[in-house]
Amino acid sequence: MTDVLDEGPFYHGTRAALEPGDLLSAGFNSNYKPEILMNHIYFTAIPDGAGLAAEVAAAFVPDGVPHVYEVEPTGLFENDPNVTDKKFPGNPTRSYRSTEPLRIVREVDDWPRLAPEALQGWLERIAALRADERAEIIN
Repeated sequence: MTDVLDEGPFYHGTRAALEPGDLLSAGFNSNYKPEILMNHIYFTAIPDGAGLAAEVAAAFVPDGVPHVYEVEPTGLFENDPNVTDKKFPGNPTRSYRSTEPLRIVREVDDWPRLAPEALQGWLERIAALRADERAEIIN
């Protein structure tokens, strides 16, 4: 770990239906730039942030269902360099990444859902990011 602020609990949002004990790993396409195969698995200490990620991931597939899971890292992890020290000092989104899997602890059912117009706004921002060839994901 490098200058990590949190000891947990941690959360991950996805469209995958998983069970406690299952492992989430890197090696899947980015929700934000699908042409990029991700070398890391991302997670956060903020359930709402995982909820946003889940809703975005689910929105890209027909009949996608968002899920938020409490997870535990199985190895070392670091601050997410895509957000840490970018617009604000430190890691205000409490976002992290690891090359090691995350173990599912439980599904979280009480996370706040986005209003349809808020989700649409996020999807429009992501579409603009996808279209911007200068937009970079630190992988």
